[in-house]
Amino acid sequence: MNRKSSRTGSGGFTLVELLIVVIILSILAAIVVPQFASSTTDAKYSALDANLASLRGTTELYFQQHGAYPGAVASSGGTPPAGGTAGTGAAGTAQAFADQLTMYSNAAGQTATSSDATYKYGPYLKKGLPVEPISGSAAVEISTAGVLGMTATAGTNAGYKFDNKTGQLIANSTALETR
Repeated sequence: MNRKSSRTGSGGFTLVELLIVVIILSILAAIVVPQFASSTTDAKYSALDANLASLRGTTELYFQQHGAYPGAVASSGGTPPAGGTAGTGAAGTAQAFADQLTMYSNAAGQTATSSDATYKYGPYLKKGLPVEPISGSAAVEISTAGVLGMTATAGTNAGYKFDNKTGQLIANSTALETR
């Protein structure tokens, strides 16, 4: 067998060609990876804006039907329909806010897990309170100050802050409170 003819049939890459390909791929990766990182941050900010808009809409709907914002009155104290469980939140608490948006309610704002002719309002949020996507928290701090222009609580960088007198809702982070 001729040595020359068997050599020409095997076509491989040289070390220089492989190095050039690796360098080109490295350059492309250096350009593309930072763009993915910024798109993830942009997606979180968009999700935060959507969550705030949704929560603001639901709190306004609750206000239109009850004459008070969620959390302003106790969600406890009512007699739930048969097979239902009553809410447990006291007035001015995050529990009352959550109960009144995620459970059925009567005209007085008392809540239950099931509905009847008395508990005919809601639930306004069927999947619970949305998570604030930047911090990953669904915590809600309730303010009763009644002052527009509320600011985030210093040292708190998670969840939402809601004023149950004015209906103002913000992300409870000093970096995000203007959203």
